[in-house]
Amino acid sequence: MNMSLKTKAVVASLSLAAIVFACKDSFLDVPPTGQISNAQLTSKKGLEGSLISVYSHLNGREWRMASATNWVWGSIRGGDANKGTDPGDFSDINPIQRFEYLSTQGVLLEAWRGSYEGIARANSLLALMPKAAADVSAADKTRMSAEARFLRGHYYFQLKRNFGNTPYVDESVDYGTGIEKVKNDADLWPKIEADLKFAYDNLPETQSAVGRANKWAAAAYLAKAYLYQKKYSEAKTLFDLIIANGKTSGGKKYALVAKYGDVFKASNDNNEESIFAIQNAANTGSVNNAFPEFDLNYPYNTGPNGPGNCCGFFQPSFELANSYRTNANGLPLLDGSYNSAANALKTDMGLDSKTAFTPDAGNVDPRLDWAVGRRGIPFLDWQDHPGADWIRNQPNGGPYSPKKYTYYKSDVGSLQDNSSWTPGYTAQNFTIIRFADVLLMAAECEVEVGSLAKALEYVNTVRKRAANTAGFVTKAGAPAAKYVISEYTAFADKATARTAVYFERKLELSGEGHRFYDLVRWGIANTEVNNYLTYESKLLTGALGGAKFTAGKNELLPIPQDQIDLLGKDILKQNPGY
Repeated sequence: MNMSLKTKAVVASLSLAAIVFACKDSFLDVPPTGQISNAQLTSKKGLEGSLISVYSHLNGREWRMASATNWVWGSIRGGDANKGTDPGDFSDINPIQRFEYLSTQGVLLEAWRGSYEGIARANSLLALMPKAAADVSAADKTRMSAEARFLRGHYYFQLKRNFGNTPYVDESVDYGTGIEKVKNDADLWPKIEADLKFAYDNLPETQSAVGRANKWAAAAYLAKAYLYQKKYSEAKTLFDLIIANGKTSGGKKYALVAKYGDVFKASNDNNEESIFAIQNAANTGSVNNAFPEFDLNYPYNTGPNGPGNCCGFFQPSFELANSYRTNANGLPLLDGSYNSAANALKTDMGLDSKTAFTPDAGNVDPRLDWAVGRRGIPFLDWQDHPGADWIRNQPNGGPYSPKKYTYYKSDVGSLQDNSSWTPGYTAQNFTIIRFADVLLMAAECEVEVGSLAKALEYVNTVRKRAANTAGFVTKAGAPAAKYVISEYTAFADKATARTAVYFERKLELSGEGHRFYDLVRWGIANTEVNNYLTYESKLLTGALGGAKFTAGKNELLPIPQDQIDLLGKDILKQNPGY
C-alpha cells in the first residue's frame, strides 16, 4: 500500500474505533484486544482523554526533533548555539548547523512526522465531536473543539516555518477519501489563522487546568501569525488587548516575572509570564511525561555535583555570549562591534580546568549568566562552572554550557526524575510564548505602524526587569560579574528602533527557539547567519569551517524525500534548491 508516513499517522488516529468485524454469528463479534468502543471515545471522559493526547505531543514524544522547543531548528540555525558535544554524536545535526541540509536526513523526517502526528490527534478529536455522547454539553463541545483547533494551528505553524507550504489535512479527509492526494500547493497561513481565530473566539479566559490554552494564549498565537505575515495593524490590535487585559489560564494577569532567572525554574512554572507552555511532570513512571528532548542538553561529565551528567549538546556560541557585552552606558553594541577583539568576552578556550583563569571583567548584560554557563560563574545552585571539566569537546563546541531550562540541585528527587539512563529529565515546563516575547513583538509592530515612543516603552519594560539587581547571579554575596545595563532614552528614528527591537529579542529570548525564524521573517538571515558563521568558524574550524547559508534556499528545510517517494512528485513539490 503506497501510504506516506504522514498518511499512516493520520489514518492511525482517525481509524482508532473504525475496525469492525461483521459476521452472521453474533458471538463471533469480538472486538480486537485493546479496541476502544465508540461509546468510550465519544463520552466526555473519552473526548477529554483524546484532547490530552493532542497536548501531549507538544514535546514531540519519541520524535524529539518535532518538539516545540525548536532548539535545533530555531536556536542552532539562528546562531544562539552550536550543536556541541563530539562531532560523531548525533551527527545528523551536523549538516543542519552547517546549512547543508539533505532531504534524506532522519531529523527532517522526525520534524515532519511529529507535527503531522499532532495534527492527526487534533483531527481525530474533531472528527469525533459531532458524535459526542449526551454527557457532553454544548459548552464542552465548543471548548474542546477550540482547544483542538488551537493545537492544530500550532502544529501547522511549526510546519509552515520549517518546510513552507505542506499538505493541509483536516478532520474531513481520511485515507480512502483523498488524504493521500492532498498537495502542498496551497498557502497554509489562511488555515492557520482560521484555527487560531476560532480558538480566540471560543476559548474561555480561564481553564480548570492551568496548562490548557485559553482565549489569551490563542490571541497571542494569532497575533504572532499575523506578525509573521507582516500584518502589523492586525497584530498590533491583538497585542494591545493582550497587554491590557490578558491573563493566564489560571487567572493571573500577564506580567513579567520580577527576576529574569525565575522564568526558567521548574518551581516557578505557570507563572504570570507564561502564556502557553509545554507541561512536563517528573516521577510519573514515564520520562516522556517529563522534559524529554533536553536530556542531551546539559553540561558533560558533571558527576553528582552538576546537572544531567550528559551530554554536552547545545553549547551557546561565542557570538551569542559576545552579544551580551554592554557599553559604558549599559546599552548593547548594536553596531556589531561586540565580536571585535576589544569587546569579545574573555574565555578559557583551550585551557584545562586546573589552569588558572580570570573571568572576563568587562561590562555585560546580566542575562548573560542566566543564558550561558561560563567558567568561574555560579551554575545555578550547583557550583561555579569549572570550565573544561564540564565540556565534552571544546574544539568542536566551544567553552560554554547551556544554562536556561536546567534543573537546580534543590530540584533533585522532586522536580527531577532519576528513573532513566540520565537524571536529565525534569518537571520543568518549556514556555512556547511568554509575556516578554509578546512585549517585544508588540514593540516591533509599533515600530512598523505605530509609535516609536510606545516601542521604546515596551523594550525598556523588558530591560528594566533584566536590570533588577535582586535577579543578578551572585557570588559571595556580590554580583558574579560586572553587570551594567540601562534603558534606552529614545529611538532616534525608525531604523534605530527596529535594530534595537531585533537585538533585544536576541538577548531576551536566546536559546528559546526563536532566533532563526526571526531572522528569516525580517529578511536578514543571509547577512546575519553568514556573519555568525564567518566569526564562529574561525574558532570552531572543524565544526563550522566552510559552512555557508544560501539565500533563497536555506530559509526552508527540504521536504523529506521519503514523503515525496511515497506520495509522488505530482503530489509533493520539493522546496527550491533541493
